[in-house]
Amino acid sequence: MYQPSQTRDDQRLRGPGQAWLMLAVATIGFALNFWAWALLSPLAPRLKDDLGLSSFEQSLLVAIPVVVGSLGRIPVGALTDRFGGRVMFPLVSSATIVPVLFLGLAGHSSLPALLFGGFFLGIGGTAFAVGVPFVSGWFPPERRGLAIGVFGAGMGGTAISALTTVKLVDGLGMASTFLITAGALAAYTVVAALVLRDAPGRSVPAEPPARQLADTLRLRVTWQASALYAVAFGGYVAFSVYLPTYLKTDYGLSQADAANRMAGFVLLAVLMRPVGGWLSDRIGPIRVLTGSLAVVVAGALVQSAGPSLVPMATVAFLSLAAALGAGSGATFALLAMLAPAGRVGSVTGVVGAAGGLGGFLPPLVMGSLYGAFGSYGLGLVLLALVAGAALGFTVTGVRRALTPKKPDAPDTVSTVKERRRV
Repeated sequence: MYQPSQTRDDQRLRGPGQAWLMLAVATIGFALNFWAWALLSPLAPRLKDDLGLSSFEQSLLVAIPVVVGSLGRIPVGALTDRFGGRVMFPLVSSATIVPVLFLGLAGHSSLPALLFGGFFLGIGGTAFAVGVPFVSGWFPPERRGLAIGVFGAGMGGTAISALTTVKLVDGLGMASTFLITAGALAAYTVVAALVLRDAPGRSVPAEPPARQLADTLRLRVTWQASALYAVAFGGYVAFSVYLPTYLKTDYGLSQADAANRMAGFVLLAVLMRPVGGWLSDRIGPIRVLTGSLAVVVAGALVQSAGPSLVPMATVAFLSLAAALGAGSGATFALLAMLAPAGRVGSVTGVVGAAGGLGGFLPPLVMGSLYGAFGSYGLGLVLLALVAGAALGFTVTGVRRALTPKKPDAPDTVSTVKERRRV
């Protein structure tokens, strides 16, 4: 059972301009929390040298916040369904301030302290599971793809961290850099508490959180969207993490050049995410996912042959970035269409966790295969096979989920539009 938290009279008092304001504030919060979430990754090489860490310890340092942030989306998504984004956005942002301050002021001097702070830094990564149900409630179904895609562009906060953290530490020192991030989060916490409002008529689940999660795991859309997001967003995460190593090893680029090319990859993927959502509103998420996954298959196969960096490899990587970004946006447009109104947060939490965790296996596989065969080709072929399987799943099982169950029923305007979009 679900209970509307606000009345229809309240809904009539709010215009469309407020929906876009809520989207803008949520997107800024998402970007700031992701900026904080990714602080340790660009500093890992420096911390390795300063503390004498092994390669495994360095990898563990980077992995802890991401794993916690990914898995933490499951309970945070369920809590957002119950308490709303108006409560959860300030709560998540203020909670992230604590580990940021700890790491900047005292927690960067030893590995145990870094791992302890990094664990709680993962809270910042859960902001994604707050924003999707919050934004989804403010927009009608035919505009949710674009709205959630715009919100998803906040994942560019990781790029902000990658491009600025090392420079800020070099110029200002560790403590000042982390204090700047904490200050930005504190300012956003105040703004969010004053400005954010949950959508009128928001559905609130009445059952306990454990039962809510169990019901969410029984939904077909949860597993369909999780599988697709693990490929689309997982692929983006994998390349954003491993691309500098790939380019430095396979093409002999300098660390700075490889990092700049990685930033270009991330930027294009971020920009294409709202485009994927917008296209899903226009032609349907199935068509966008089909096209995106087909491009991933083609791009991975081209790159597996080891082409020259200019122009073929550059074109292949940029094509992969665009396709993975658009596919991520289309996946959540699909989720917004199929998830029950009162469980969007819970479904988002599970799907977001799948996407975050899906980005860790590919770098491990790529590194292992390169160590065994001295080439990344086989790893890219495996990516093409996985994307091909996701493509087949999209045009069969996922398409059936969007097919009207009663084809003999009289066609309404909405039914006709939905069939065209499928």
